[in-house]
Amino acid sequence: MSDMNSMNREIKKDQLRRQIVPASPQKDEDSNEIIKRARTKVKKKKLKIFLVVLFILSAGAVSLYTYLNYYQYTGYSVVWEKSLNEGSYVGYLDFGTNVLKYSKDGASYIDNQGKEVWIQSYEMKSPVASVNGSYAVIADQQGNSIYVFDKTGNTGVANTVLPIIKASVSAHGVVAAILEDTTSNYVYFYKRDGSSLDVKIKALLGGDSGYPVDISLSPDGTQLIGSYAFLKNGTMNGRVAFHNFAEIGKSVPDRLVGGFDEPYESTFVAQVRFLDDTYSCAFADNGISFYSTKNALSPELIKQIPAEDEIKSVFYSDKYAGMITDNPEGENPYKLSVYKSNGNLMFTNGFQYQYTHADIDGNLVILYNEDSCRVYNMSGRLKFSGTFDFPITKIRNGRFPNTLIVSGPQNMKEIRLQIGGQYQ
Repeated sequence: MSDMNSMNREIKKDQLRRQIVPASPQKDEDSNEIIKRARTKVKKKKLKIFLVVLFILSAGAVSLYTYLNYYQYTGYSVVWEKSLNEGSYVGYLDFGTNVLKYSKDGASYIDNQGKEVWIQSYEMKSPVASVNGSYAVIADQQGNSIYVFDKTGNTGVANTVLPIIKASVSAHGVVAAILEDTTSNYVYFYKRDGSSLDVKIKALLGGDSGYPVDISLSPDGTQLIGSYAFLKNGTMNGRVAFHNFAEIGKSVPDRLVGGFDEPYESTFVAQVRFLDDTYSCAFADNGISFYSTKNALSPELIKQIPAEDEIKSVFYSDKYAGMITDNPEGENPYKLSVYKSNGNLMFTNGFQYQYTHADIDGNLVILYNEDSCRVYNMSGRLKFSGTFDFPITKIRNGRFPNTLIVSGPQNMKEIRLQIGGQYQ
């Protein structure tokens, strides 16, 4: 009996002990699990929000890309209009985001709201102008004065003894000018303040060196590409030559680092241009040649684009070059082709618009005549086709993607292309 009582007492003690000391570790485990599940839930919610936002942004980007590349405008409204003093107007040139207007009696720098930033007076019989980056040059063809400008105004004037044929400027204000003599032609160089540099290139008329036709300085001013014409066996031939005026160019005679005759046999090279410090191109009557000066002492012809039919126009920017040729096949009488600075094709299109000017501004190709224009993007899509009620001499990009600056001899307008249009 006593054994049974003792056993019962032990059982009751064990029960009492379990009630007094509960299993607390299980409670801690449950609490950690709850916190872990809550954090996981928050992370999943944030991920869902991020994916939704990413989807909305991606859809917006695709819509914007589609709109900018495929939408065709059909009308416009005038944002602002500015009357200009016509004077003896000659032309406009793109100058940074604004334009340089030049005439026989002066030049003015006009911003993208039609305001004249500066005005410079001079007297020239036949002004020719060139722009490169932040500098512009205006020279009196067959005269003796060269005016150099930056975006703040005139930086200097160079006066020459020999008549001027052409002038080119670098993005740092160095000027190269072809000067004409009775027995030879020269390329002289000037600083942006108009003072002479102790550098010149001589070409004997009728000699092997050829007659200089056109020149262009690289943006940094250390390289020059020139086109030359010379007689060989009674036939006119073309030549493209490169000169280097950096320290490395001192190691070669006359700083002549490259010359190309073979591509221009029985061909005239009318124009040359450095697009940037590496790539340049030459426009001949048989096509466009693209060059690279990555190796400063050994320029390379990287691509030659032959013209299958007669070239009507050539044009370029700092990133692209293009040409318009006859197109005898099909319903379109002309063919527009645009290339990157390395010669790779961007697009080619046939068209039948009667243009008088062709320009590249940014990522737009602009064809226009005295009262209408056509605008293409770099995918070859026609973005706008319209007519105007005043004379046109220059069209360029406006301040926003859907605006254009339309200039004439007496006025300038910014137009906003209307939203109403259609997809091609």
